[in-house]
Amino acid sequence: MSRIEARLQELGIILPNPPAPVASYVPFTHVGGLVHISGQVSRAADGDHLGRLGGDLTLEQGQAAARVCGLNLLAQLKAACDGDLDRLVQVVKLNGFVNVTPDFNPIPQVMNGCSDLMVEVLGDAGKHARSAVGVANLPMGFAVEVDGVFEIA
Repeated sequence: MSRIEARLQELGIILPNPPAPVASYVPFTHVGGLVHISGQVSRAADGDHLGRLGGDLTLEQGQAAARVCGLNLLAQLKAACDGDLDRLVQVVKLNGFVNVTPDFNPIPQVMNGCSDLMVEVLGDAGKHARSAVGVANLPMGFAVEVDGVFEIA
């Protein structure tokens, strides 16, 4: 068992199957030693996290939605690494998009749900640069979408 798989097991985390694209794009691309993963929405096996932060969703619900995005990113990364997450060198950058009302401001705190997961699972290799942006709408009404760039060996 790989080091990262052992850490996931220790945390009681089971990665989902990598979500299939819902439009005309691929889930990830390799460019040199980087993997660019397309936006992963807050879709989980136990249900989708839909809605708008500051409206029908709380900060805590937004953080849970961002964590789901992080799990989906890791699932795509595993697929991009042919099943070997130990190929990860570093999470380089995450870009988060949060479906918000105009007056909702703690957008960075929502994205901590994803960022904290990366560090919890990957340690120092999970520390990353990040953008967190509030948007008026996301595809299919999802609460959060996150894409990322990962360095692999």
